[in-house]
Amino acid sequence: MPKPVIAIFDVGKTNKKLFLLDEDYNIVYERSARFIETEDEDGEPCENLDSLKSSVYDSLQQVFQLKEFDIKAINFSTYGASFVYLDEKGKPLTPLYNYLKEYPEDLKNEFYAKYGGEDKVSQDTASPILGSLNSGLQLYRLKKEQPAIFKKVKWALHLPQYLSFLITGKAVADITSIGCHTHLWDFSKNQYHKWVKEEGIFEKLGTLMPADSCLPTTYLGKEYEVGIGLHDSSAALIPYLANFAEPFVLLSTGTWCISLNPFNQIPLTAEELKQDCLCYMTYKGKAVKASRIFAGNEHEKQLTRIAKHFDRAAYLFKHLKFNPSIVLKLNYKFPENKEVATSFSANSAFPDRDLNLFNTAEEAYHQFIFDLVKQQEYSLKLILSDGVKRIFVDGGFSKNEIYMHLLSGAIPNTEVYASSVSQATAVGTALSIHTAWNESAVPTSIIQLKYYSALPPTM
Repeated sequence: MPKPVIAIFDVGKTNKKLFLLDEDYNIVYERSARFIETEDEDGEPCENLDSLKSSVYDSLQQVFQLKEFDIKAINFSTYGASFVYLDEKGKPLTPLYNYLKEYPEDLKNEFYAKYGGEDKVSQDTASPILGSLNSGLQLYRLKKEQPAIFKKVKWALHLPQYLSFLITGKAVADITSIGCHTHLWDFSKNQYHKWVKEEGIFEKLGTLMPADSCLPTTYLGKEYEVGIGLHDSSAALIPYLANFAEPFVLLSTGTWCISLNPFNQIPLTAEELKQDCLCYMTYKGKAVKASRIFAGNEHEKQLTRIAKHFDRAAYLFKHLKFNPSIVLKLNYKFPENKEVATSFSANSAFPDRDLNLFNTAEEAYHQFIFDLVKQQEYSLKLILSDGVKRIFVDGGFSKNEIYMHLLSGAIPNTEVYASSVSQATAVGTALSIHTAWNESAVPTSIIQLKYYSALPPTM
């Protein structure tokens, strides 16, 4: 008898994956693809939308032929801040512009002058000023720079909803994408910001539906429950919300290290916004106070620098063990290690350190992680709230023993765990529509935890 499963597309900037999950949320099938980026009209790199579209169709066609599985539902999660602009026939009108594309200064100044200034818009929309990462500003730019194309836009869909559209043909919007540093959502009024209607954008955004909605769809001759898609950071939080009722903070580590506190409902201050705090949305439409640093990106750069200086292969650092004696030595060599971080910085202190001060690559790497953790400590404390006794760390740094020990020592009176959810984003995306495809109760064993004790006081 075929095993009932859900198909989940998990689309990251680098890897595009299709998973099949059974009713116990075990991954029973996985397929991965990577595409060569293409360029927009300005020569800027961007996602290959044609390849992504073909991959969705081809992947589904392949898994539908697997006799051992009975696919009950389909859902999608992707990276955020990315719009697909469709004409009335559902055909993309532009490339999928990169959210790191530089935003024109004159257009930025014009927008904020028109709608109350940076501080006002930032506080209303619970987002720092991020240029193209404020995806609503991408729409504003399209209207101003390419008015002829803007007039042809029938639907402007965030990437998760575009993937859903490919199967359902329905243009919808979801709060996890709309509410994620887009400048589109007014958190103080719990509705679209006034500029969205004034600029003629509201009617292009599709019908706003609950993120746990499904659209019954006939595809290739069979009916499926199809989700409307989720922003990946919000999806990754769902397994934790499903398994833990006591207040916690999730530190999701990757290219960005994002601290997510779904139990902090205090509105963001202007000062917090300037320190890269923002709000996400849970799939239930509840604000999640968050802070973030670009630590994974810095890790890649500094790891390359250390490896080159000491003539070591970068991959060897993955297996480096925590060495308390090195930490003691570094605390003596750099007295500032014992000081508490008192200000926000976009990078850690390590890029300014002279590598000639270190005797070994291991010593340099321990100091680098120490500097990263000090930066992370400050970022975490921006969103910590009363009652939070546990921090769950998932993603790449959760597997880094040096990082985990040093973080545990940096946040006293709080239990720090390395958490492991096999493909948390995919599992969360499946959980969001659990009742639409799964008759079993949500299992309590989805998350594996490893506790890290604080360092001895002598450290």
